[in-house]
Amino acid sequence: MKHTYTIAVTGLNNTDNPGPGVPVIRALREAKSFDVRIIGLVYENLEPGIYMTNIADKVYQVPYPSMGSDVVLERMKEINAVEKIDALIPNFDAELFTFMKAEKELAKIGIRTFLPTIQQFEERHKANLPSYGKKYNLDVPASETIANLTNFDRIEDKFDYPFLVKGKFYDAYAAYNKDQVMGFYNKITAKWGVPVIIQEFVKGTEVNVVALGDGKGNTIGAVPMRKQYITDKGKAWGGITIADDKLLEITHQLIAKTKWRGGMELEIIKTHDNKYYIIEINPRIPAWVYLAVGAGQNIPEALVNLALENPIKPYTHYQTGKMFIRYSQDLIVDLELFEKLSINGEL
Repeated sequence: MKHTYTIAVTGLNNTDNPGPGVPVIRALREAKSFDVRIIGLVYENLEPGIYMTNIADKVYQVPYPSMGSDVVLERMKEINAVEKIDALIPNFDAELFTFMKAEKELAKIGIRTFLPTIQQFEERHKANLPSYGKKYNLDVPASETIANLTNFDRIEDKFDYPFLVKGKFYDAYAAYNKDQVMGFYNKITAKWGVPVIIQEFVKGTEVNVVALGDGKGNTIGAVPMRKQYITDKGKAWGGITIADDKLLEITHQLIAKTKWRGGMELEIIKTHDNKYYIIEINPRIPAWVYLAVGAGQNIPEALVNLALENPIKPYTHYQTGKMFIRYSQDLIVDLELFEKLSINGEL
């Protein structure tokens, strides 16, 4: 008989800019090595995953990470006193630092995580990508960080239009003139603050890898895909697993050199002359992770087993030619459910 674990998962905002929570939960419900009871942790009471069937067994509203790790930890203690959580999987970049900082305190109350170290998290920031590339011998686009538009005036001559204007956590826009730069800068800083990254635009095909490192230099799983359909927010709405030995080699070497701990996503541009430029390293499981499950690698299941120190074997194969296509549908729910969550902070 399989053990049943209670697992808390964030990121239930399954919108046109989807969080990874819903596909992570779908993967965990298909785990072969254990059964699950899922606790959804949400910041907003309109996150669609709250109301989807067979997603969360119970939902709790939690404070934004910006309120401080002490406030978040106190809320987690309240929830854990009721639910006895075995493992927690945070799925947003903006919340990871808070949970990494609270990792030892969470472990004291029985909640295990498997996250990157603070050093791993900090050094792969978009703003640090050029130095990261030099340190680990990776090709990366030229980039500069700016904290105000006066800074941009000093570096404008370093870049040819178009180039990318990127937020420190999310959002990226291609700018074709200075007016667009100003507009995108104001839009990004209003949402994510400074710095803003100005990054060289590299022409080619965007390919991504979802991977899992064990913290000792070993790759537990890695599945590459090519985006087939991209939304206006730059998110994959369709993709296909591909055979690319070079992509896997880059992934394995990076995990070995950094001793990466936890899930990651590599966003890479493959140029027409077969160079691979890493444009982002996301320090968590991506929203398209269910494609990896469909291709034979249940990365969320493996991550939970690492967190709980269960025996685990690395995945060595995946199926190529597996596609995912996202879709949207209308959920019809009673206002009473929305009100209960708003008033009680749980559902």
